[in-house]
Amino acid sequence: MKGNSYFSRKLHSLLGIIPLGGFFVVHALTNFQAFERGPEGFQKGVNLVNSLPLLPVLEFILIYIPLLFHGIYGLYVAYQSNSNLGRFKYGRNWAFTAQRITGGITFVFVFWHVYQTRFQVYLGSITHEELGSTMNHIASSPLMFVLYVIGVVAACFHFSNGLWAFLISWGITVGERAQRISSKVCIGIFVIISALFILSLVAFRGDEFKEVADAYMAVRSIL
Repeated sequence: MKGNSYFSRKLHSLLGIIPLGGFFVVHALTNFQAFERGPEGFQKGVNLVNSLPLLPVLEFILIYIPLLFHGIYGLYVAYQSNSNLGRFKYGRNWAFTAQRITGGITFVFVFWHVYQTRFQVYLGSITHEELGSTMNHIASSPLMFVLYVIGVVAACFHFSNGLWAFLISWGITVGERAQRISSKVCIGIFVIISALFILSLVAFRGDEFKEVADAYMAVRSIL
């Protein structure tokens, strides 16, 4: 059992960074096009991603399966673990607990977000060209906007703190000095990616995306 547990924890740690962490960063950069370049720039980013060959297969193998394992096993680990009080210094105790709390929030939020967007594309309810309009409808609701901000900040913390732990558990940052430096780097990553996502949400609420959403609604009503 110990060997299986060790392997599962290593795989859980690895999948959180590769491929999920890589996808998370790409997703942040794609969404940020909404803030930096408006609806047209965002759509170009979406089109670039969707131009990849065998995209549904790649999503299933590189995103959905790793996400299910990472999320479900992470919830199991969180359930089995204690609060970790007294094991590390106060800051790391706080991060240990926050990692598990944000993991639960992120797990629910990600599947909720996928259902509202990507899953609706699979069902044929919306097209790739309507993802910006869909996000406008979501972000325009004050309640949904707040819930999305909570979700993305939780996801950003979970990723950046998980990256710090990954570097230690895989023997990349061994010494105390290296861990202090990586901690500062990971805090910077948390701030930057959180800002990218929040600015994207602000952009999705804007008039440019509302105009596009209204245009799509007008076309749908005619058709």
